[in-house]
Amino acid sequence: MKLQDSVIAITGGGQGLGRAMAEHLAAKGARLALIDLMPEKLEETAAACDKAGGDAKTYICNVAKEEDVEKTFAAIVADFGQLNGLVNNAGILRDGLLVKAKEGKVEKRMELSQWQAVIDVNLTGVFLCGREAATQMINNGNEGVIINIASIARAGNMGQSNYSAAKAGVSALVPVWAKELARYGIRCMGIAPGFIETEMTASMKPEALERMTASIPLKRMGKPEEIASAAAFIFENDYMSGRMLEVDGALRL
Repeated sequence: MKLQDSVIAITGGGQGLGRAMAEHLAAKGARLALIDLMPEKLEETAAACDKAGGDAKTYICNVAKEEDVEKTFAAIVADFGQLNGLVNNAGILRDGLLVKAKEGKVEKRMELSQWQAVIDVNLTGVFLCGREAATQMINNGNEGVIINIASIARAGNMGQSNYSAAKAGVSALVPVWAKELARYGIRCMGIAPGFIETEMTASMKPEALERMTASIPLKRMGKPEEIASAAAFIFENDYMSGRMLEVDGALRL
């Protein structure tokens, strides 16, 4: 797929990996539909995309709400006239151990609300946006690409029952959708980033960051731009479908 003038929607497009991917794709001539819940962050990213040479519009949407998603993707097609790509990137964290005990007595457990919030956004949100993007592409006769952003945590990471389960689910959807949607000219791929330099990791304690970095064979965290270039590679390679790209510096959990 040629990125020049292609219309690509990015969820969680206001900051972090979403913003990095938006700017990178804009520089290649793509037109961006930026989806998030933070108006100020969205406008900042849109301005950065315009500066990079792309055309960007912003959409406030809760990806976990079916009605919001349906209205948003209908608005994207109404505004741009087509939809060629989706990056399912929106996600949240609500970390915690399944159970935490002291002296043989359980003191704390992961709350159902912690579990459900992450599943709602990180997994159900991916399902809703993927379904709606595919619907719009098919109804408008647009071939396209869906990229699901997973995580190295899909293999299981301590303290992240909810996040790991969601990202494993997101990864499982990739081959399913690739097989189901190929007949309509729609490809599906996934990216599983390792530890990346984002606002999230910047808030960690220095000693924790040092331990994390030491465990990575390449001895550094990844940069958002490296995830962005992986996304562009997927869009531009028309024979890639149904697989995960692991971009993690050789780290395996």
